[in-house]
Amino acid sequence: MSPIVELKDVRKSFGSLEILKGVTFAVNKGEVAAIIGQSGSGKSTALRCMDRLETIQGGSMSICGHKLEDEKIDLKALRRDVGIVFQSYNLFPHLTVAENVMLAPRLVKGIKRAAARQIAEAVITKVGLREKMESYPEQLSGGQQQRVAIARSLAMEPKLMLFDEVTSALDPQLTGEVLRVMEQLAADGMTMILVTHEMGFARKVADRVIYMKDGKVHEMGPPAILKKPSTPELAAFISEAAEH
Repeated sequence: MSPIVELKDVRKSFGSLEILKGVTFAVNKGEVAAIIGQSGSGKSTALRCMDRLETIQGGSMSICGHKLEDEKIDLKALRRDVGIVFQSYNLFPHLTVAENVMLAPRLVKGIKRAAARQIAEAVITKVGLREKMESYPEQLSGGQQQRVAIARSLAMEPKLMLFDEVTSALDPQLTGEVLRVMEQLAADGMTMILVTHEMGFARKVADRVIYMKDGKVHEMGPPAILKKPSTPELAAFISEAAEH
């Protein structure tokens, strides 16, 4: 079975600063991969490259069958297959929850309003916010807004979901709400790659943990590596994370 995500010796620089220094890993269909590491280790940059929000300077990347180093890549087709959720929710304040979620299926896929509404209802129900369909973003808590952002990505029926530190701006209670939604997605078989500092969640939900340090994959393996790391760097990172 060929991986749904494959990075080979991926390099990325901003000016003279090299952020990704030869990143290599693969993720199979239905797997959940958690990318962990200190700030500045290149985690979020790697994730942004997977949706071609950043272009790579070296190596190769295959995402859902799309070759990202190809200059003629069809970005619309790539983004139909890949959903991405950020730390900031980026919801349109003047649209209701339902309208926010319906927007992309209508604009990108050309789905008729009634059908888009059905899709929106299904995914909003999935993230536990059915009673908020006609609310506006400002009427929701941060955790609820983040769950709407997840529903908005799900409405496109992606093959892969990317999550970039989606709980880092939320307090512990709201973080729990969002993580439960993600846990359910994992249970439903969604392929997911998440950049996270939630070690407990990574331990519980991930099939594969990728520890990045200084722009490289430093250690990788099943969640058991969080209990028995094989490098002193990962051991130090885990004990530091446990103190916070």
